[in-house]
Amino acid sequence: MRNFHESVLLKEAVDALNIKPGELYVDATLGGGGHTAEIIRRGGKVIGIDVDPSALKYVEREIKSDTLILEQGNFLEVDEIIRKHTLEKVVGVLLDLGVSSFQLDSPERGFGFRHSAELDMRMDPTLTIKATDLINGLNEGELYELFTKYGEERNARRIARAIVRSRQEKKIERTDQLALIVESSVGRSSFKIHPATRVFLALRIAVNSELNNLKEVLPKAESNLRKDGRLVVISFHSLEDKIVKDFIKKSPELEEVNKKPILPTHDEIDRNPRSRSAKMRIAVKVR
Repeated sequence: MRNFHESVLLKEAVDALNIKPGELYVDATLGGGGHTAEIIRRGGKVIGIDVDPSALKYVEREIKSDTLILEQGNFLEVDEIIRKHTLEKVVGVLLDLGVSSFQLDSPERGFGFRHSAELDMRMDPTLTIKATDLINGLNEGELYELFTKYGEERNARRIARAIVRSRQEKKIERTDQLALIVESSVGRSSFKIHPATRVFLALRIAVNSELNNLKEVLPKAESNLRKDGRLVVISFHSLEDKIVKDFIKKSPELEEVNKKPILPTHDEIDRNPRSRSAKMRIAVKVR
């Protein structure tokens, strides 16, 4: 069976949590459970949270341990989930903000454009808004703002105009359909990556409210840490990294452990190209 997800910065993240045997940690973005498995191997107990039921099923099958508690839910529910299992504060909280390889490689989820699939992009299948709703419902100005803000796409105006023009003839419902519209509007030859990559990223962030959710979860994670506890966040987008960096700097209760983000090694990037944009920040609760 293929791996659900190859955890990015695996050793570095678990080292950063400073595992103490018998203590409780929260993996608020469980994914394939790579970080959780290593925490358990080092003697820690874990509450693993994920919105995706397929992730939970995979981890339940792969990790057999009485020191693991699995919970389906959005990491915004971290307060309630922790209180459900303990009245104590936890020793560490991990947030890995990347999309799992399983989600990216599952055509039916609509996160990528290597296969033809419905433009879905929901990490949580109970969400009501899909990417196709945004592509067909937003006006040109709103699409431009979306691609500029979340995708940092320099050709956002041209792409937005092409999308509006194309959907007048036929509703945009498939991943490959959207990718072709983007490619036709800006060309392909000068791009190292597919020209639709940033558009798809922007849509995924918007559908899942990723940046707003990150802003909301950070203070919750902080408040549930005991003194000397660790907050470890792995981000994959400059806007995410800025939110984390600013939160740590402004918090009177947190102190930066690493002034500069920790990056994957060249070996890790060669082994797992999806890790190339990862940045990890670590903070310790000082009061």
